[in-house]
Amino acid sequence: MISYLIYAHKYYLYESIFLFYIFFNDLIKFENVFLSLCVDCLSCRQVLNILTMLGFMLNYALRVNLTIAIVAMVKPIENTTATTIATIVDSSSNLTTTLIDNDVDDAAELDERFPWDSYQQNFVLGCFFWGYILTELPGGRLAELIGGRRVFGHSMLWASLLTLLTPLAAHLNYVVLIIVRVVLGFMLGASWPAIHPVAAVWIPPMERSKFMSNMMASSLGAAITMPICGYLISVAGWSSVFYATGAVGLLWSACWFTFVYETPATHPRITAEERREIEEAIGTSTSKKRPSYVPWMDMLCSPAVWAIIITHGLSVFGFFTVINQLPTYMHQILHFNIKENGLFSSLPYLGKYIMAFSSSCFADYLPLLTPGFLMVAQVFLGREAGWSVTIFTLALFTHGAVTAGYLGNGLDIAPNFSGTIFGLANTLSSFGGFLSTWMVGALTYEDKSYHQWQIVFWILSVTYISGALVYMCLGSGELQPWNNPPERKKVSDVHNEEGVPLKNEKVTN
Repeated sequence: MISYLIYAHKYYLYESIFLFYIFFNDLIKFENVFLSLCVDCLSCRQVLNILTMLGFMLNYALRVNLTIAIVAMVKPIENTTATTIATIVDSSSNLTTTLIDNDVDDAAELDERFPWDSYQQNFVLGCFFWGYILTELPGGRLAELIGGRRVFGHSMLWASLLTLLTPLAAHLNYVVLIIVRVVLGFMLGASWPAIHPVAAVWIPPMERSKFMSNMMASSLGAAITMPICGYLISVAGWSSVFYATGAVGLLWSACWFTFVYETPATHPRITAEERREIEEAIGTSTSKKRPSYVPWMDMLCSPAVWAIIITHGLSVFGFFTVINQLPTYMHQILHFNIKENGLFSSLPYLGKYIMAFSSSCFADYLPLLTPGFLMVAQVFLGREAGWSVTIFTLALFTHGAVTAGYLGNGLDIAPNFSGTIFGLANTLSSFGGFLSTWMVGALTYEDKSYHQWQIVFWILSVTYISGALVYMCLGSGELQPWNNPPERKKVSDVHNEEGVPLKNEKVTN
Protein backbone atom coordinates (compact mmCIF):
# COMPACT_ATOMS: atom_id res chain seq x y z
CA MET A 1 0.00 0.00 0.00
CA ILE A 2 2.84 2.40 0.89
CA SER A 3 4.63 1.68 -2.39
CA TYR A 4 1.39 2.39 -4.26
CA LEU A 5 1.01 5.76 -2.54
CA ILE A 6 4.61 6.71 -3.33
CA TYR A 7 4.05 5.77 -6.97
CA ALA A 8 0.82 7.78 -7.09
CA HIS A 9 2.50 10.85 -5.62
CA LYS A 10 5.35 10.66 -8.13
CA TYR A 11 2.85 10.24 -10.95
CA TYR A 12 0.93 13.37 -10.02
CA LEU A 13 4.18 15.32 -9.54
CA TYR A 14 5.47 14.30 -12.98
CA GLU A 15 2.08 15.09 -14.51
CA SER A 16 2.17 18.58 -12.99
CA ILE A 17 5.71 19.21 -14.28
CA PHE A 18 4.71 18.08 -17.76
CA LEU A 19 1.69 20.39 -17.76
CA PHE A 20 3.88 23.28 -16.61
CA TYR A 21 6.27 22.65 -19.52
CA ILE A 22 3.48 22.67 -22.10
CA PHE A 23 1.85 25.69 -20.47
CA PHE A 24 4.91 27.94 -20.54
CA ASN A 25 5.77 27.02 -24.14
CA ASP A 26 2.28 28.06 -25.21
CA LEU A 27 2.45 31.11 -22.95
CA ILE A 28 5.44 32.58 -24.82
CA LYS A 29 3.62 32.26 -28.13
CA PHE A 30 0.43 33.74 -26.70
CA GLU A 31 2.21 36.73 -25.17
CA ASN A 32 3.81 37.67 -28.49
CA VAL A 33 0.48 37.59 -30.30
CA PHE A 34 -1.40 39.38 -27.52
CA LEU A 35 1.28 42.07 -27.18
CA SER A 36 1.10 42.99 -30.85
CA LEU A 37 -2.70 43.10 -30.62
CA CYS A 38 -2.60 45.41 -27.59
CA VAL A 39 -0.09 47.78 -29.19
CA ASP A 40 -2.14 48.13 -32.36
CA CYS A 41 -5.73 48.06 -31.16
CA LEU A 42 -6.28 48.63 -27.42
CA SER A 43 -5.62 51.50 -25.05
CA CYS A 44 -4.02 50.84 -21.67
CA ARG A 45 -7.33 51.33 -19.88
CA GLN A 46 -9.07 48.89 -22.20
CA VAL A 47 -6.43 46.27 -21.47
CA LEU A 48 -6.88 46.93 -17.73
CA ASN A 49 -10.67 46.52 -18.04
CA ILE A 50 -10.36 43.25 -19.94
CA LEU A 51 -7.81 41.73 -17.57
CA THR A 52 -9.77 42.89 -14.50
CA MET A 53 -12.95 41.27 -15.81
CA LEU A 54 -11.11 38.02 -16.61
CA GLY A 55 -9.36 38.17 -13.24
CA PHE A 56 -12.60 38.22 -11.28
CA MET A 57 -14.02 35.47 -13.44
CA LEU A 58 -11.00 33.34 -12.52
CA ASN A 59 -11.28 34.44 -8.90
CA TYR A 60 -14.56 32.57 -8.58
CA ALA A 61 -13.38 29.71 -10.78
CA LEU A 62 -10.53 29.06 -8.33
CA ARG A 63 -13.08 29.01 -5.50
CA VAL A 64 -15.87 26.89 -6.91
CA ASN A 65 -13.74 24.24 -8.65
CA LEU A 66 -13.57 22.13 -5.48
CA THR A 67 -17.28 22.69 -4.90
CA ILE A 68 -17.92 20.92 -8.20
CA ALA A 69 -15.06 18.41 -8.16
CA ILE A 70 -15.73 17.09 -4.66
CA VAL A 71 -18.73 15.14 -5.95
CA ALA A 72 -16.39 13.04 -8.08
CA MET A 73 -13.67 12.95 -5.39
CA VAL A 74 -15.74 11.20 -2.74
CA LYS A 75 -16.81 7.56 -2.69
CA PRO A 76 -20.58 7.02 -2.76
CA ILE A 77 -22.32 6.28 0.51
CA GLU A 78 -22.90 2.58 1.16
CA ASN A 79 -26.38 1.08 1.23
CA THR A 80 -27.63 3.49 -1.39
CA THR A 81 -27.93 3.45 -5.12
CA ALA A 82 -24.83 4.38 -7.05
CA THR A 83 -25.70 8.02 -6.72
CA THR A 84 -23.98 10.63 -4.66
CA ILE A 85 -25.84 13.82 -3.93
CA ALA A 86 -23.82 16.69 -2.61
CA THR A 87 -25.44 19.85 -1.40
CA ILE A 88 -22.82 22.45 -0.75
CA VAL A 89 -23.08 25.78 0.98
CA ASP A 90 -19.88 27.77 0.60
CA SER A 91 -20.24 31.14 2.30
CA SER A 92 -16.86 32.39 1.08
CA SER A 93 -17.91 32.13 -2.56
CA ASN A 94 -21.59 33.03 -2.09
CA LEU A 95 -22.43 29.75 -3.79
CA THR A 96 -24.74 26.89 -3.12
CA THR A 97 -24.87 24.15 -5.69
CA THR A 98 -26.48 20.74 -5.81
CA LEU A 99 -24.74 18.18 -7.95
CA ILE A 100 -25.59 14.58 -8.70
CA ASP A 101 -23.02 11.99 -9.69
CA ASN A 102 -24.24 8.81 -11.29
CA ASP A 103 -21.07 7.55 -12.99
CA VAL A 104 -19.46 5.54 -10.21
CA ASP A 105 -19.59 2.06 -11.62
CA ASP A 106 -15.94 1.88 -12.66
CA ALA A 107 -13.85 0.17 -9.94
CA ALA A 108 -10.70 1.99 -11.01
CA GLU A 109 -12.51 5.29 -10.66
CA LEU A 110 -13.69 4.35 -7.18
CA ASP A 111 -10.09 3.67 -6.15
CA GLU A 112 -9.26 7.27 -6.96
CA ARG A 113 -11.97 8.53 -4.61
CA PHE A 114 -11.72 9.34 -0.93
CA PRO A 115 -13.82 7.91 1.93
CA TRP A 116 -14.82 11.30 3.34
CA ASP A 117 -18.10 11.59 5.21
CA SER A 118 -20.41 14.61 4.91
CA TYR A 119 -18.75 16.33 7.87
CA GLN A 120 -15.30 16.03 6.29
CA GLN A 121 -16.60 17.26 2.95
CA ASN A 122 -18.18 20.37 4.44
CA PHE A 123 -15.08 20.92 6.56
CA VAL A 124 -12.77 20.97 3.55
CA LEU A 125 -15.15 23.31 1.73
CA GLY A 126 -15.65 25.69 4.63
CA CYS A 127 -11.98 25.98 5.62
CA PHE A 128 -11.44 28.29 2.64
CA PHE A 129 -13.25 30.97 4.62
CA TRP A 130 -10.77 30.83 7.51
CA GLY A 131 -8.01 32.31 5.39
CA TYR A 132 -10.33 34.45 3.28
CA ILE A 133 -11.63 36.60 6.10
CA LEU A 134 -8.13 37.28 7.49
CA THR A 135 -6.82 39.24 4.51
CA GLU A 136 -9.78 41.43 3.50
CA LEU A 137 -8.83 44.48 5.57
CA PRO A 138 -5.01 44.01 5.48
CA GLY A 139 -5.18 43.36 1.74
CA GLY A 140 -6.96 46.64 1.08
CA ARG A 141 -4.47 48.64 3.13
CA LEU A 142 -1.48 46.83 1.62
CA ALA A 143 -2.75 47.68 -1.86
CA GLU A 144 -2.92 51.33 -0.87
CA LEU A 145 0.69 51.24 0.30
CA ILE A 146 2.49 49.16 -2.33
CA GLY A 147 -0.04 49.25 -5.18
CA GLY A 148 -3.11 47.27 -6.15
CA ARG A 149 -1.39 45.74 -9.19
CA ARG A 150 1.04 43.84 -7.00
CA VAL A 151 -1.50 42.69 -4.42
CA PHE A 152 -4.18 41.66 -6.92
CA GLY A 153 -1.67 39.99 -9.25
CA HIS A 154 0.20 38.07 -6.58
CA SER A 155 -2.98 36.92 -4.86
CA MET A 156 -4.18 35.39 -8.13
CA LEU A 157 -0.74 34.00 -9.03
CA TRP A 158 -0.23 32.12 -5.78
CA ALA A 159 -3.86 30.99 -5.72
CA SER A 160 -3.36 29.49 -9.20
CA LEU A 161 -0.23 27.64 -8.07
CA LEU A 162 -2.06 26.28 -5.03
CA THR A 163 -4.89 25.14 -7.29
CA LEU A 164 -2.45 23.14 -9.42
CA LEU A 165 -1.14 21.46 -6.25
CA THR A 166 -4.63 20.56 -4.98
CA PRO A 167 -4.81 17.05 -6.54
CA LEU A 168 -1.40 16.19 -5.10
CA ALA A 169 -2.41 17.57 -1.69
CA ALA A 170 -5.61 15.50 -1.72
CA HIS A 171 -3.67 12.30 -2.40
CA LEU A 172 -1.04 13.09 0.20
CA ASN A 173 -3.32 13.65 3.15
CA TYR A 174 -6.66 15.13 4.10
CA VAL A 175 -4.94 17.60 6.44
CA VAL A 176 -2.62 18.75 3.64
CA LEU A 177 -5.67 19.52 1.50
CA ILE A 178 -7.16 21.53 4.38
CA ILE A 179 -3.95 23.59 4.63
CA VAL A 180 -3.92 24.25 0.88
CA ARG A 181 -7.52 25.47 0.93
CA VAL A 182 -6.91 27.74 3.93
CA VAL A 183 -3.88 29.34 2.25
CA LEU A 184 -5.90 29.62 -0.99
CA GLY A 185 -8.56 31.60 0.87
CA PHE A 186 -5.82 33.70 2.48
CA MET A 187 -4.52 34.65 -0.96
CA LEU A 188 -7.87 35.34 -2.63
CA GLY A 189 -9.17 37.36 0.32
CA ALA A 190 -6.82 40.22 -0.57
CA SER A 191 -7.87 40.36 -4.22
CA TRP A 192 -11.26 42.08 -3.83
CA PRO A 193 -10.20 45.20 -1.88
CA ALA A 194 -6.97 45.44 -3.93
CA ILE A 195 -8.77 46.48 -7.11
CA HIS A 196 -10.04 49.73 -5.58
CA PRO A 197 -6.58 51.37 -5.37
CA VAL A 198 -6.03 50.31 -9.00
CA ALA A 199 -9.18 52.11 -10.04
CA ALA A 200 -8.22 55.15 -7.94
CA VAL A 201 -5.12 55.88 -10.07
CA TRP A 202 -6.24 54.52 -13.45
CA ILE A 203 -9.95 55.21 -13.93
CA PRO A 204 -11.48 58.70 -14.29
CA PRO A 205 -14.38 59.34 -11.87
CA MET A 206 -17.02 59.28 -14.62
CA GLU A 207 -15.94 55.77 -15.69
CA ARG A 208 -15.59 54.14 -12.28
CA SER A 209 -19.10 52.70 -11.99
CA LYS A 210 -18.58 50.89 -15.28
CA PHE A 211 -15.12 49.70 -14.23
CA MET A 212 -16.34 48.42 -10.86
CA SER A 213 -18.97 46.33 -12.63
CA ASN A 214 -16.02 44.16 -13.70
CA MET A 215 -16.03 42.80 -10.15
CA MET A 216 -19.37 41.20 -10.91
CA ALA A 217 -17.63 39.15 -13.59
CA SER A 218 -17.10 36.77 -10.67
CA SER A 219 -20.75 35.78 -11.12
CA LEU A 220 -20.12 35.18 -14.80
CA GLY A 221 -17.08 33.10 -13.87
CA ALA A 222 -19.21 30.89 -11.62
CA ALA A 223 -21.84 30.50 -14.35
CA ILE A 224 -19.21 29.41 -16.88
CA THR A 225 -17.08 27.31 -14.53
CA MET A 226 -19.89 25.05 -13.36
CA PRO A 227 -20.80 23.45 -16.72
CA ILE A 228 -17.20 23.42 -18.03
CA CYS A 229 -15.85 21.70 -14.95
CA GLY A 230 -18.68 19.19 -15.08
CA TYR A 231 -17.69 18.34 -18.64
CA LEU A 232 -13.99 18.07 -17.71
CA ILE A 233 -14.79 15.67 -14.90
CA SER A 234 -16.80 13.45 -17.25
CA VAL A 235 -14.00 13.19 -19.83
CA ALA A 236 -10.75 13.55 -17.85
CA GLY A 237 -11.47 13.00 -14.15
CA TRP A 238 -11.78 15.35 -11.22
CA SER A 239 -8.09 16.35 -11.14
CA SER A 240 -8.45 17.97 -14.58
CA VAL A 241 -10.66 20.65 -13.00
CA PHE A 242 -7.77 21.91 -10.87
CA TYR A 243 -5.17 21.61 -13.62
CA ALA A 244 -7.36 23.54 -16.06
CA THR A 245 -8.37 26.38 -13.72
CA GLY A 246 -4.88 26.63 -12.25
CA ALA A 247 -3.20 26.77 -15.67
CA VAL A 248 -5.61 29.43 -16.91
CA GLY A 249 -4.94 31.38 -13.71
CA LEU A 250 -1.19 31.27 -14.36
CA LEU A 251 -1.74 32.45 -17.91
CA TRP A 252 -3.84 35.35 -16.65
CA SER A 253 -1.17 36.23 -14.04
CA ALA A 254 1.53 36.39 -16.71
CA CYS A 255 -0.64 38.71 -18.82
CA TRP A 256 -1.49 40.87 -15.81
CA PHE A 257 2.13 41.49 -14.80
CA THR A 258 3.13 42.01 -18.43
CA PHE A 259 0.47 44.46 -19.56
CA VAL A 260 -0.72 46.21 -16.37
CA TYR A 261 1.36 48.81 -14.54
CA GLU A 262 0.91 50.49 -11.17
CA THR A 263 0.17 53.99 -12.48
CA PRO A 264 -0.23 55.67 -15.86
CA ALA A 265 3.09 57.46 -15.24
CA THR A 266 5.01 54.17 -15.02
CA HIS A 267 3.40 52.51 -18.06
CA PRO A 268 5.91 52.33 -20.96
CA ARG A 269 3.29 52.02 -23.69
CA ILE A 270 0.76 54.64 -22.68
CA THR A 271 0.34 57.57 -25.05
CA ALA A 272 0.81 61.12 -23.82
CA GLU A 273 -2.80 61.83 -24.70
CA GLU A 274 -4.24 58.96 -22.66
CA ARG A 275 -2.01 59.72 -19.69
CA ARG A 276 -2.97 63.40 -19.71
CA GLU A 277 -6.67 62.48 -19.96
CA ILE A 278 -6.44 60.21 -16.92
CA GLU A 279 -4.36 62.54 -14.76
CA GLU A 280 -6.47 65.61 -15.53
CA ALA A 281 -9.72 63.74 -14.83
CA ILE A 282 -8.49 62.33 -11.51
CA GLY A 283 -6.80 65.58 -10.46
CA THR A 284 -5.65 65.74 -6.85
CA SER A 285 -8.28 63.37 -5.42
CA THR A 286 -5.76 60.52 -5.49
CA SER A 287 -2.36 61.34 -3.99
CA LYS A 288 0.76 60.36 -5.89
CA LYS A 289 2.51 59.81 -2.59
CA ARG A 290 0.28 57.48 -0.66
CA PRO A 291 -0.68 58.57 2.88
CA SER A 292 1.50 56.80 5.42
CA TYR A 293 -1.34 56.24 7.89
CA VAL A 294 -5.11 55.74 7.98
CA PRO A 295 -7.20 58.43 9.71
CA TRP A 296 -9.22 55.81 11.55
CA MET A 297 -11.10 58.23 13.80
CA ASP A 298 -12.29 60.40 10.91
CA MET A 299 -13.11 57.35 8.79
CA LEU A 300 -15.13 55.57 11.47
CA CYS A 301 -17.01 58.78 12.31
CA SER A 302 -17.95 59.40 8.68
CA PRO A 303 -21.63 58.73 7.83
CA ALA A 304 -20.64 58.09 4.20
CA VAL A 305 -18.35 55.23 5.25
CA TRP A 306 -21.04 53.67 7.43
CA ALA A 307 -23.51 53.97 4.56
CA ILE A 308 -21.20 51.73 2.49
CA ILE A 309 -20.58 49.29 5.35
CA ILE A 310 -24.23 48.92 6.39
CA THR A 311 -25.59 48.80 2.83
CA HIS A 312 -22.97 46.25 1.79
CA GLY A 313 -23.69 44.10 4.85
CA LEU A 314 -27.46 44.11 4.36
CA SER A 315 -27.16 43.57 0.60
CA VAL A 316 -24.78 40.63 1.00
CA PHE A 317 -26.99 39.11 3.70
CA GLY A 318 -29.94 39.17 1.30
CA PHE A 319 -27.88 37.83 -1.57
CA PHE A 320 -26.43 35.02 0.56
CA THR A 321 -29.88 34.01 1.73
CA VAL A 322 -31.39 33.89 -1.76
CA ILE A 323 -28.47 32.05 -3.34
CA ASN A 324 -27.76 29.64 -0.48
CA GLN A 325 -31.37 28.73 0.27
CA LEU A 326 -32.90 28.79 -3.21
CA PRO A 327 -32.25 25.07 -3.96
CA THR A 328 -33.71 24.09 -0.57
CA TYR A 329 -36.83 26.18 -1.17
CA MET A 330 -37.25 24.76 -4.65
CA HIS A 331 -36.99 21.23 -3.28
CA GLN A 332 -39.18 21.61 -0.17
CA ILE A 333 -41.92 23.95 -1.43
CA LEU A 334 -41.86 23.88 -5.24
CA HIS A 335 -40.79 20.20 -5.42
CA PHE A 336 -38.34 20.86 -8.25
CA ASN A 337 -35.92 18.21 -9.43
CA ILE A 338 -32.57 19.96 -9.05
CA LYS A 339 -30.89 17.61 -11.51
CA GLU A 340 -33.23 18.75 -14.27
CA ASN A 341 -32.59 22.41 -13.43
CA GLY A 342 -28.78 22.50 -13.43
CA LEU A 343 -28.75 25.35 -15.89
CA PHE A 344 -30.97 27.43 -13.60
CA SER A 345 -28.34 27.15 -10.85
CA SER A 346 -25.96 29.23 -12.97
CA LEU A 347 -28.61 31.61 -14.38
CA PRO A 348 -28.73 34.00 -11.37
CA TYR A 349 -24.97 34.59 -11.60
CA LEU A 350 -25.21 35.36 -15.30
CA GLY A 351 -28.14 37.70 -14.76
CA LYS A 352 -26.38 39.52 -11.95
CA TYR A 353 -23.32 40.21 -14.10
CA ILE A 354 -25.36 41.38 -17.09
CA MET A 355 -27.33 43.80 -14.93
CA ALA A 356 -24.21 45.05 -13.14
CA PHE A 357 -22.57 45.89 -16.43
CA SER A 358 -25.60 47.36 -18.19
CA SER A 359 -26.69 49.49 -15.22
CA SER A 360 -23.30 51.04 -14.52
CA CYS A 361 -24.44 54.35 -15.99
CA PHE A 362 -27.41 54.76 -13.64
CA ALA A 363 -26.36 52.58 -10.70
CA ASP A 364 -26.20 55.50 -8.29
CA TYR A 365 -29.95 56.05 -8.74
CA LEU A 366 -31.06 52.43 -8.36
CA PRO A 367 -31.09 51.45 -4.66
CA LEU A 368 -32.04 48.17 -3.02
CA LEU A 369 -35.76 48.93 -3.09
CA THR A 370 -36.54 46.72 -6.09
CA PRO A 371 -35.32 43.41 -4.56
CA GLY A 372 -37.09 44.39 -1.33
CA PHE A 373 -40.45 44.86 -3.06
CA LEU A 374 -39.91 41.65 -5.03
CA MET A 375 -39.51 39.75 -1.75
CA VAL A 376 -42.88 41.16 -0.66
CA ALA A 377 -44.36 39.76 -3.87
CA GLN A 378 -42.68 36.42 -3.11
CA VAL A 379 -44.53 36.26 0.22
CA PHE A 380 -47.88 36.20 -1.59
CA LEU A 381 -47.00 34.50 -4.88
CA GLY A 382 -44.26 32.11 -3.81
CA ARG A 383 -46.38 28.95 -3.96
CA GLU A 384 -46.61 29.16 -7.76
CA ALA A 385 -43.49 27.76 -9.41
CA GLY A 386 -43.59 30.13 -12.37
CA TRP A 387 -44.00 33.24 -10.25
CA SER A 388 -41.40 32.10 -7.75
CA VAL A 389 -38.70 31.45 -10.35
CA THR A 390 -39.45 34.77 -12.05
CA ILE A 391 -39.30 36.74 -8.82
CA PHE A 392 -36.02 35.17 -7.67
CA THR A 393 -34.44 35.76 -11.07
CA LEU A 394 -35.56 39.40 -11.15
CA ALA A 395 -34.37 39.95 -7.58
CA LEU A 396 -30.85 38.79 -8.41
CA PHE A 397 -30.97 40.54 -11.76
CA THR A 398 -31.66 43.91 -10.14
CA HIS A 399 -29.23 43.14 -7.31
CA GLY A 400 -26.43 43.38 -9.86
CA ALA A 401 -27.34 47.01 -10.48
CA VAL A 402 -27.27 48.10 -6.85
CA THR A 403 -23.93 46.35 -6.37
CA ALA A 404 -22.39 48.49 -9.08
CA GLY A 405 -23.56 51.55 -7.13
CA TYR A 406 -22.16 51.20 -3.63
CA LEU A 407 -19.16 49.08 -4.60
CA GLY A 408 -17.56 52.07 -6.28
CA ASN A 409 -18.72 54.64 -3.73
CA GLY A 410 -15.48 54.34 -1.75
CA LEU A 411 -13.64 55.67 -4.78
CA ASP A 412 -15.88 58.74 -4.75
CA ILE A 413 -15.55 59.68 -1.09
CA ALA A 414 -11.95 58.64 -0.35
CA PRO A 415 -9.97 57.16 -3.26
CA ASN A 416 -6.76 57.13 -1.17
CA PHE A 417 -8.42 54.73 1.30
CA SER A 418 -10.91 52.95 -0.95
CA GLY A 419 -9.17 49.60 -0.41
CA THR A 420 -9.38 49.94 3.37
CA ILE A 421 -13.05 50.94 3.24
CA PHE A 422 -14.02 48.00 1.06
CA GLY A 423 -11.85 45.60 3.08
CA LEU A 424 -13.62 46.71 6.25
CA ALA A 425 -17.06 46.41 4.66
CA ASN A 426 -16.35 43.01 3.09
CA THR A 427 -14.87 41.60 6.31
CA LEU A 428 -18.01 42.40 8.28
CA SER A 429 -20.39 41.37 5.49
CA SER A 430 -18.70 37.98 5.14
CA PHE A 431 -20.47 36.91 8.32
CA GLY A 432 -23.75 37.32 6.46
CA GLY A 433 -23.39 33.85 4.97
CA PHE A 434 -23.27 32.25 8.41
CA LEU A 435 -26.06 34.42 9.76
CA SER A 436 -28.41 33.75 6.84
CA THR A 437 -27.83 29.99 7.05
CA TRP A 438 -28.52 30.03 10.80
CA MET A 439 -31.66 32.12 10.32
CA VAL A 440 -33.24 29.84 7.71
CA GLY A 441 -32.21 26.73 9.65
CA ALA A 442 -33.78 28.04 12.86
CA LEU A 443 -37.03 28.98 11.12
CA THR A 444 -37.44 25.76 9.12
CA TYR A 445 -35.81 23.17 11.40
CA GLU A 446 -39.03 21.68 12.75
CA ASP A 447 -41.56 23.28 10.41
CA LYS A 448 -40.70 23.34 6.70
CA SER A 449 -44.03 24.75 5.62
CA TYR A 450 -44.57 27.63 3.24
CA HIS A 451 -45.63 29.78 6.21
CA GLN A 452 -42.11 29.60 7.67
CA TRP A 453 -40.61 30.55 4.32
CA GLN A 454 -42.93 33.55 4.20
CA ILE A 455 -41.22 34.78 7.37
CA VAL A 456 -37.87 34.41 5.60
CA PHE A 457 -39.10 36.50 2.68
CA TRP A 458 -40.46 39.21 4.99
CA ILE A 459 -37.05 39.41 6.69
CA LEU A 460 -35.36 39.70 3.29
CA SER A 461 -37.75 42.43 2.24
CA VAL A 462 -37.04 44.47 5.38
CA THR A 463 -33.29 43.86 4.92
CA TYR A 464 -33.19 45.10 1.32
CA ILE A 465 -35.42 48.13 1.93
CA SER A 466 -33.47 49.07 5.08
CA GLY A 467 -30.25 48.99 3.09
CA ALA A 468 -31.77 51.29 0.49
CA LEU A 469 -32.99 53.77 3.13
CA VAL A 470 -29.61 53.81 4.92
CA TYR A 471 -27.80 54.47 1.67
CA MET A 472 -30.17 57.25 0.67
CA CYS A 473 -29.94 58.94 4.08
CA LEU A 474 -26.22 58.56 4.84
CA GLY A 475 -24.63 57.95 1.46
CA SER A 476 -22.60 60.64 -0.26
CA GLY A 477 -20.61 61.09 -3.44
CA GLU A 478 -18.58 64.03 -2.16
CA LEU A 479 -14.83 63.78 -1.58
CA GLN A 480 -14.22 63.60 2.18
CA PRO A 481 -11.76 66.07 3.78
CA TRP A 482 -9.83 63.25 5.49
CA ASN A 483 -8.94 61.71 2.12
CA ASN A 484 -5.66 63.68 2.17
CA PRO A 485 -4.54 63.66 5.83
CA PRO A 486 -1.48 65.71 6.81
CA GLU A 487 1.68 63.74 7.35
CA ARG A 488 2.54 63.24 11.00
CA LYS A 489 6.23 63.47 10.21
CA LYS A 490 8.40 63.83 7.16
CA VAL A 491 8.61 60.60 5.24
CA SER A 492 11.52 60.42 2.81
CA ASP A 493 10.98 58.53 -0.37
CA VAL A 494 8.19 56.26 0.84
CA HIS A 495 7.36 55.35 -2.72
CA ASN A 496 8.79 56.87 -5.86
CA GLU A 497 6.21 55.91 -8.44
CA GLU A 498 5.62 59.21 -10.17
CA GLY A 499 7.63 58.03 -13.16
CA VAL A 500 8.94 60.38 -15.79
CA PRO A 501 7.14 63.76 -15.64
CA LEU A 502 4.78 64.34 -18.52
CA LYS A 503 6.01 67.26 -20.57
CA ASN A 504 3.45 69.96 -21.09
CA GLU A 505 3.48 69.68 -24.85
CA LYS A 506 0.75 69.53 -27.39
CA VAL A 507 -0.09 66.02 -28.49
CA THR A 508 1.00 65.59 -32.08
CA ASN A 509 -0.83 63.24 -34.34
